[in-house]
Amino acid sequence: MVGTIELQRGFFKENPTVFFRSTEFTVTLFRYPSGVEAIELTNSRGKMVVLPYLGQIVWDLVFDGIELKMKNMFTQPKQVDEIVDTYGCFAFHSGLISNGCPGPEDDHVLHGEMACANMDHAWLEVTENSVKIGGSTEYIKGFGHHYIAKPSVKMIAGEANIEMGMYVKNLSGTDMPLQYMCHTNYAYLDHAVMKQNIPNSAFELRASIPDHVKPTEKWLDFNKEIREGKEPISILDRPDMYDPEIVFFMDGLSKHQKEASFEMTSPEGTTFFTTFSTDEFNYATRWLLFNEDQQVGAFVLPATCRPEGFLAAQDSGSLIKLASGEERSFTIVTGKK
Repeated sequence: MVGTIELQRGFFKENPTVFFRSTEFTVTLFRYPSGVEAIELTNSRGKMVVLPYLGQIVWDLVFDGIELKMKNMFTQPKQVDEIVDTYGCFAFHSGLISNGCPGPEDDHVLHGEMACANMDHAWLEVTENSVKIGGSTEYIKGFGHHYIAKPSVKMIAGEANIEMGMYVKNLSGTDMPLQYMCHTNYAYLDHAVMKQNIPNSAFELRASIPDHVKPTEKWLDFNKEIREGKEPISILDRPDMYDPEIVFFMDGLSKHQKEASFEMTSPEGTTFFTTFSTDEFNYATRWLLFNEDQQVGAFVLPATCRPEGFLAAQDSGSLIKLASGEERSFTIVTGKK
């Protein structure tokens, strides 16, 4: 390692400032008009924009001139407490105490408290062939849970992918629930083919209907058609049917593969991919949405449980518990081939 550089909020100004430069990397600090601090990290293949103090959201990702993130309505990130109020990013960390779409009896926000957490610290870890953006936040409630979370995202020299990580440690004297999803919101590629080393039998169409989904007769008929076909969607060729969203769940991935690998390839040959350990992420979700405002081809969202809220995970037995002092780490590699 060349070294670690601690960041301070005062470093971020309205006018972009080059903070670090090498032959391969450039780190630029700036602040959006909304007041949200941002880091633009570039290598020879592309750029990434990270919000170091807002849940360490990966706001943008471009490689080889191709935008990897979903089409959305936001021109800039907003300083908010819930991810739905700034839903224009490439990726965010969903969880950690609760995760996903809250059920009727849940009392948590959409995708949990970590998604827009106010980070306490941010730093850069620089080596000869990589730059990692690190951060930490301490969650603490009187008469409640207490943990430290350290998300990270790394860019490597000459590569068109990133490595996203999450470390969490229970600092309380009692057990802590843990639900985590690395929520990567990929662009919708028309007529793209999705492949994975997980069998089709592992896919299950979501049966529950969250509050934000407003079913139509056409959509309900399409869901029935998918169920009768007993196969997941593998080609993005019916965009008129992906509004409202189509969601598939995959459970028990570790019984199929040690290392899960998912890809989405466009007719022009562009391939996006994600790999992860099923020891860390034993569940995954596929999320498809296409309308005038938002277009998403999230071919895989690795997770520790289904994203149906805290109580659903508790009832299904998929809720992880961290003992006092216990820690967990999660890593995915994702990007463009």
